[in-house]
Amino acid sequence: MSAPLTEVVVVGRDAALWLAASVIQAALRPGVRVTAVELPSRLCPADVYASLPALEAFHNLLQLDEAQLLRLAGGSFSLGQNFQSSGGAGPSFFHAYGSYGAAIDHKDFFAYWLKARSLGLSVALEDFSLTAAAAKQGRMLLPDETTERFGRTDYGYHLPALAYASVLKTLAVRHGVTALQTDAAHAVLDPDSGDILALDLAGGRRVEGQFFLDASGAEGCLIAGVLGVGREDWRSHFVADRTLVARAAPYAAAPVYAELRAWEAGWVGLFPTQAATHIVQAYSSAYCDDGAALVGAAKVAQLDLDDAVVRRADPGRRLVAWARNCVALGEAACLFDATHAVELHAVQLGLVHLLELFPLGGAFAVERQEYNRITQSAFERIRDFQSAFYVLNRYGDSEFWSAARRAPASPELTHKIETFAARGEATLLEDETFLIDSWRALFVGQGLMPGSHIPIIDQTSPEEVKREFRRILGFIKEQVLKQPSHQQYLDRLCRREKVPEIASGS
Repeated sequence: MSAPLTEVVVVGRDAALWLAASVIQAALRPGVRVTAVELPSRLCPADVYASLPALEAFHNLLQLDEAQLLRLAGGSFSLGQNFQSSGGAGPSFFHAYGSYGAAIDHKDFFAYWLKARSLGLSVALEDFSLTAAAAKQGRMLLPDETTERFGRTDYGYHLPALAYASVLKTLAVRHGVTALQTDAAHAVLDPDSGDILALDLAGGRRVEGQFFLDASGAEGCLIAGVLGVGREDWRSHFVADRTLVARAAPYAAAPVYAELRAWEAGWVGLFPTQAATHIVQAYSSAYCDDGAALVGAAKVAQLDLDDAVVRRADPGRRLVAWARNCVALGEAACLFDATHAVELHAVQLGLVHLLELFPLGGAFAVERQEYNRITQSAFERIRDFQSAFYVLNRYGDSEFWSAARRAPASPELTHKIETFAARGEATLLEDETFLIDSWRALFVGQGLMPGSHIPIIDQTSPEEVKREFRRILGFIKEQVLKQPSHQQYLDRLCRREKVPEIASGS
């Protein structure tokens, strides 16, 4: 048996680097020692990390106190994303981080809602979501035993990117990660095996390791630049090839959700934090130049924008995320479209599966093959969820949105759309990130209404269904009114107290 893996080197930048280094160190110590090689940051003041709910689990693993994090980073909570049309003519719907409705007669609520809608019910699906109702009322939802019995309620975060990366770096060092900075890292390869043996850094430094993680972003300095792994281009699925980020003054009371506003040349996302309102805009250079995009973003956001930066958007997946003794994480493994805030989630997915398959020694062909299978499947399912937003859009006949509707859907997405349209079912495939409630919210929100419902619910009397609908709506109203406002909760959570150790790096 080969020697155990004890030396892990993570090379990269920003949150992907420090999240990876911290998680590996926290999960595998004391047997594994982690060295983080930090490349120059590519973040700007306007950048924001908008997370899905799963990030909280990683923070718990790292013993990162939520109040400290939000106080130090100036972040806020998010209960979901609100989709709007800036002109008011397109669809409006809320993608909540939680469940919709509650079981009736031990059967799925959604089928009852479908049937009732066909009979004239005018109450929107999202009105049966406790999370969506709280968000639209500006309330922070604090789960308890009562709400947990009703259904799933989750939340994510909006985190100013520079501040969040700084918090993670301090945390990594506290966990025992060795941190090195360099302008460039050059790999030294084993001439026989082709594995990476070490990294040569500026100033004549060398970092040796047995296992390497590439968290360098889209460039993939190790996975692509050294090992030559190609990528599968997803450009045909997504019409946006530019992303603009900017920031504006914070709201007096930060909304507890993000808002995505579609306009003729693309969409503008507003991500409120305590420190600022962060703007993310996706558009196509074929239909809108950068100057017009900035003007359009300010008009759609109805805010004065500063610190604007434009970047190329080029979604696609590395053919394999694990090659030789190197695993690519985050954007080094897969670059997604900007919708639905999955950048950090891609890092999390890679780390979760890597910890499950982390090799004991140097012979890890089986683990590598399985990791590549799982991550490919998981990335493609995220791509499909993002793709569905575009191909089903009802945002008018501008060149951008017309091109988005013409974009090809994968066979798996096509099957899911067809099945939902016929039966109201959106069968989850293996390795899905977005749960059934998210798919339903997206499909219904974009106007895809099933032609029938499952007949088993017809056994429940109409009187009982009406009674349960009234009970659910009454429960939601009662619980929402009990909750503090998002701003009240943030103010209480982030009271300016003695600066904790994490802030000083001690």
